[in-house]
Amino acid sequence: LLVERDEGTATADSFRELTGGDEEYAAWRAFYAEMQEAAQFLAPTLTEPLRPERDVAKQLGSTWPWLVEQPLGIELERRFVDDTVRGVVATDGLIGTFASLYDPSGLQNRCFLYHLIGNGTGEWRVPVGGMGAVTDALFQAAMAAGADVRTGADVTAVEVDGAGAQTTYSTGGAEHSVDSRLVLSGVAPAVLDVLVGRTSEAPRPVGSQLKLNLLVRRLPRWRSGVDPRHGFAGTVHVAEDFSQLEAAYDAAASGQLPDPLPGELYCHTLTDPSILGADLAAQGYQTLTYFGVHTAAGLFAENGATREKAVDRALDALDAHLEEPIRDCLASDAAGRPCLEVKMPQDIESALNMPGGHIFHGDLQWPWLTPDCSAETPAERWGVATGIANVLVCGSGARRGGAVSGIGGHNAAMAALETLRA
Repeated sequence: LLVERDEGTATADSFRELTGGDEEYAAWRAFYAEMQEAAQFLAPTLTEPLRPERDVAKQLGSTWPWLVEQPLGIELERRFVDDTVRGVVATDGLIGTFASLYDPSGLQNRCFLYHLIGNGTGEWRVPVGGMGAVTDALFQAAMAAGADVRTGADVTAVEVDGAGAQTTYSTGGAEHSVDSRLVLSGVAPAVLDVLVGRTSEAPRPVGSQLKLNLLVRRLPRWRSGVDPRHGFAGTVHVAEDFSQLEAAYDAAASGQLPDPLPGELYCHTLTDPSILGADLAAQGYQTLTYFGVHTAAGLFAENGATREKAVDRALDALDAHLEEPIRDCLASDAAGRPCLEVKMPQDIESALNMPGGHIFHGDLQWPWLTPDCSAETPAERWGVATGIANVLVCGSGARRGGAVSGIGGHNAAMAALETLRA
């Protein structure tokens, strides 16, 4: 199935070839038109004080019941007939999220919503120059505003009394502390609990992804005959039919590594060649990123063999659609080793102190004010409260967090300004 960003004749023809008619494509267009209408309303609210749930429900109208009140899988079965089409739609609900499409908690619905409302269109963006360029821009802006930026500092404790705070950190073998009125925390909420000496009854986050970063000398050829520069330009879905996704979840939930292993593949360098050095780009090198789903952290606990088996299954699932093995296209480093980086949840936790290797710092939440939430303080109104008056969460663990959106940081800044001006 080929779906263009700006859908045209090729997309319609692909749906027709796959399904034998035009009905499934019509259902696809109607579904995403409905989601775009919801996204255009919700996207601007993400950087405003939280809207009450009743107001959001009223605005979303007939979309609300199936999007919020019932498992996503039920609606996808109702809307679509083809197993592949259902699966392509469903995968946006499973990125970094270990859940059945029929999970009554709606965890998969929340993940699905976040992936489709960005910028009011759901369109993903690649920063020119890579994430390092983003970091540098943030650093320059902070310095221009008079910030004192300290890197290589390991925060070891935060003592708070609701009015003031003392943050202790170590660097260069020495311990230091700084006093402040507010503390903005970009670490996972579970890590913050440790820093403030608080015991939490919330379950420990559980990450669920297998990340492979590949450097290839050239893009492999597709068996379908599609131009590699076209076929790899967007999101490539591998073994992600609806039935395959559910079978993979069932296997992982029972402690078995899924086979085939479902996942998605992206070639960021086709969008932005600046990610690579000019010499490699000129030679036709490309980067590929594979993101496997339903690979919960528990599958890899103290088991290197499972790690290697997961990599093989991911690459084998991709090879099923290629004219040449992806391994034959891999570049080699100076020592002759394949340029293939593997990151399972345990690696993410070890490198970044993200509990359970959860890429969102914890399960995603609805981006509005639910009836069980208070809105009395600036932190509560902006969705960045921690239960401690002068400690705000500014990262992915905010109510409207979710990886690299930056929304948590914006909203924590707004809450901080409101608090300091009170």
